[in-house]
Amino acid sequence: MKRFLAVVKKEFRQIRRDPLSLGLLIFIPALLLVLYGYALSLDVKHIPMGVLDHDRTPQSRQLLDGLFQNPYFNWVRTLQRESEIDFLLNRGRVRAVLVVPRGYAAKVIRGETARIQVLVDGADATSAASTAGYFDAMADRITRELRGAAMARAGRKLSLPQVTLEPRIWFNPEMESARFLVPGLIAMLLMLSAVIATSLSIVREKERETMEQIMVSPIRPLELILGKTLPYALICLLTMGLVLFLGYALFGIVIRGSPWVLCTTTLVFLVSALGLGILISSITRSQQVAFQVATLASMLPSIILSGLIFPIRSMPLPIQGITMLFPPRYFVTALREIIIKGAPISAVAPELASLLLLGLLFNLLAALKIRKAL
Repeated sequence: MKRFLAVVKKEFRQIRRDPLSLGLLIFIPALLLVLYGYALSLDVKHIPMGVLDHDRTPQSRQLLDGLFQNPYFNWVRTLQRESEIDFLLNRGRVRAVLVVPRGYAAKVIRGETARIQVLVDGADATSAASTAGYFDAMADRITRELRGAAMARAGRKLSLPQVTLEPRIWFNPEMESARFLVPGLIAMLLMLSAVIATSLSIVREKERETMEQIMVSPIRPLELILGKTLPYALICLLTMGLVLFLGYALFGIVIRGSPWVLCTTTLVFLVSALGLGILISSITRSQQVAFQVATLASMLPSIILSGLIFPIRSMPLPIQGITMLFPPRYFVTALREIIIKGAPISAVAPELASLLLLGLLFNLLAALKIRKAL
């Protein structure tokens, strides 16, 4: 215990002598959360639209008024001829153009099918798919309204058998992407802080040629690893608290689950993340190389292979297998279960077991590497 506390004390002194790094570890994740939380959004709203109304009848104006009474579309251009469509879409002035054909009102009055053309800019596939989906839903709504109006004019009763779907959205009824993204951003930021900070700890001793002093001391590899990681674990917990506070203050993210379950999950994640950082530090020779390796091993998996943005179940099976080697893949899932759904610890037990297994593996490999050096 004395040897372990000596290493902890030494590492805290090293951190205190470098206040810039300490500030980066605490405040940079908070700054990134604010930037990503506001800039990164999966909601597709306020799509700039152009309208070309060939019919120009009260029925077509009623159709357009109904379509644009929502936050999804902004009517920004009224076109006079079809030749303007290519220019506006090519220049990016609009993302879609709605074309109402001649004879629309006559077909509606006769009860025939009226086809309306929608030209969508497909350069952004996600936005294009969302736009097409919005129009499909609105077409169904307008069809029901027109049928009801036609039946009313004919004097028929509206008490016909019908099936109505009434969706209820659980856990995130407002469908706000921030509630989905912020837990994943927390995992990414903690991964970056933990891995990059610890990856520089042992390699710093090598660069300053103090590793020889450690080699002749009675310190054991496990004691050295624990002593090097404990200070950064405490700093990461402080960062976690700050990020959760900002998530609540800025985005209204409320922790629905138990704070103890959240704290336990975070500690288990830190075991694996800090172990990965120590492993990187033990196999590299310079801080520059350690920083580059740590960035590649933490940032890319946290963004691409963790489910932060891209669903893991949609990935090819070989890629899904690769995701199982990185801690963020489990931490993102656990955070969303705890923060958004209020899941108990039994619901995240598989993720905790996987994180603990990865932590033991990383720390064991780091201990074997350090044992050879000592």
